[in-house]
Amino acid sequence: MAEQITRQTEENIRVLEGLEAVRLRPGMYVGGTDMRALHHLIYEVVDNAIDEALAGRCDHIAIILNEDGSVSVSDNGGGIPVGIHKQKGVSTLQLVMTTLHAGGKFDASAYKVSGGLHGVGVSAVNALSEWMVAEIWRDGKVYRQEYQIGIPQGDVEVVRKMTPDESSGTCITFLPDSTILEETDFSFNTLTQRFREMAFVARGVTITLRDERVTPIPKEMTFYFEGGIRSFVRYLNRNRSGLHEPVHVDRDLEIEFEENGRDPFTIGIEVAFQYTNASTTTELYFANTIHTPDGGSHQAGLRTAITRTINNYARKAGMLKEKDANFSSNDTLEGLTAIVSIKHPDPQFESQTKVKLMNPEVQGAVSQVTADAFAEFLEVHPRDARRIVEQCMTSMRARDAAKKARELVRRGANLLENTTLPGKLADCSEQDPSRSELYIVEGDSAGGSAKQGRDRHFQAILPLRGKILNTERARLDKILDNNEVKALISALGVGIGDDFNLDGLRYGRIIIMTDADVDGAHIRTLLLTFFFRYMTPLITTGHLYIAQPPLYRVSSGKKVSYAYTETEREQIMKSLPASQKIGLQRYKGLGEMNPDQLWDTTMDPGSRTLLQVTIEDAAEADRVFDMLMGSSVPPRKRFITTHAKNATLDV
Repeated sequence: MAEQITRQTEENIRVLEGLEAVRLRPGMYVGGTDMRALHHLIYEVVDNAIDEALAGRCDHIAIILNEDGSVSVSDNGGGIPVGIHKQKGVSTLQLVMTTLHAGGKFDASAYKVSGGLHGVGVSAVNALSEWMVAEIWRDGKVYRQEYQIGIPQGDVEVVRKMTPDESSGTCITFLPDSTILEETDFSFNTLTQRFREMAFVARGVTITLRDERVTPIPKEMTFYFEGGIRSFVRYLNRNRSGLHEPVHVDRDLEIEFEENGRDPFTIGIEVAFQYTNASTTTELYFANTIHTPDGGSHQAGLRTAITRTINNYARKAGMLKEKDANFSSNDTLEGLTAIVSIKHPDPQFESQTKVKLMNPEVQGAVSQVTADAFAEFLEVHPRDARRIVEQCMTSMRARDAAKKARELVRRGANLLENTTLPGKLADCSEQDPSRSELYIVEGDSAGGSAKQGRDRHFQAILPLRGKILNTERARLDKILDNNEVKALISALGVGIGDDFNLDGLRYGRIIIMTDADVDGAHIRTLLLTFFFRYMTPLITTGHLYIAQPPLYRVSSGKKVSYAYTETEREQIMKSLPASQKIGLQRYKGLGEMNPDQLWDTTMDPGSRTLLQVTIEDAAEADRVFDMLMGSSVPPRKRFITTHAKNATLDV
């Protein structure tokens, strides 16, 4: 029977009033409803305080995680205006807190530079909060207004007069709405990383984070960096050997538009970078102190300037001969740690979550400023310049070798055509990547159980023999010579390096499934290092997962339960009758489970637990991988010594 199609009528057209749109489509405003979106709520409020700092009205920001799950963000800025708005006839505070696209960021006389574009941030936070309280210190008085899910619970009221020792400012306290957000428990570590980053970029501003949920002594961190992003580069490279002192430039550049008649304006450009002996690249980009993880026009400007300047110097110094090819950006970026921070009066971001800067004029501005500073540095420091060019040459040779290795992988390691190749891929019948998944399994024994226990329709199995190469310490040509790595690349279908293309991904979920012991943890870390360094988009687009096999099998009579943590094991054993005999089995390897058990506990979509791998903070992730898997031993030794008491050892 033909499907009946219902016509759209006038009754189907719905108008969303007030902040209703935010609650109905939170992803448009804060990027979703997950942990990242939860922290984005704080970032939106703190960004407003940072804007006050950029305007020269604020030098201290405090964030407090309260015991009841709420968070307070306060600053010593000018305070949100509270008077009656002439156009709308209500308090300006209420207008800003409850109306989308209302704010001071549209008027250049209030904020010459700001991270806010659309007047959406704090009102969106209000809409996604169970309750919010705004307190304003301004004009000698303290004002207050309360809201519930974005709706004012009364007029703005004067609480009291300001005391002589109080300064102007704003304090916003809110409780995230658990009916909208999947997570409402803020991570102190995630916030620590973000606010350390902010303090580096907003030079001279003190940011304090305090966790009142920790008793009896709250946890507190304070960040203040006079050196700005130059200090940030040194911080990121503290576990690496730098080839030279950081190159730093901070300059204002006037932008003129001759063709379309736009008024000229000034962009502030600050760049700091340093080459190290690492084989990885670390880049961080900011626009009006907002981290733009996907880069954008300022990223393109830096990369163009770095590559062009090195090629020009190498030609001039005779290190690149006439017949030699120029260095590519891949050659000149290897070992580079770079940070770019621009201040723009009218930044254009890709979305409200501000992941990418789109202003085309920024590319040329950043390129010009960077090239001028870098060319001068190379001329003044010829010894450092030679080290940099020699590293680029080494990278070029490795890239050529890697290209040949990739060609071998493409020609000779196509797992779709040759099932005898290393890796022993057991493919699934489903051809739609969105419906299929690949289990990367430790060892042939576990691989055998997984192959027998899986659903062959949509689950593929790739057993790995032993431990793959530590990709943190090896160049790409050596990595591509490793059989297990070649098997991974061929199975996934996305390529690597210059050939990486997410469109070729053959499985929507890539699931790392290793034993619950020290060796399994090591193999998992080696795999995560490889994916982070060479297939980062698999992580950022949500394709990488970690399977959670049980630690224990608890049996009592015919009843069998599985425990995934020590706490679960204790709870299960306490719930069983004391008179019955209890059997306890500790799983140290996946191979100890028969196929049915492996399916029931770890592979059945209806009952399994998967941990999705995400990158909350790229700079911190880079630092951790470098510390744990890099060639420098002292930082790793310090980490082990510091956390030894918290380690869980196999008995």
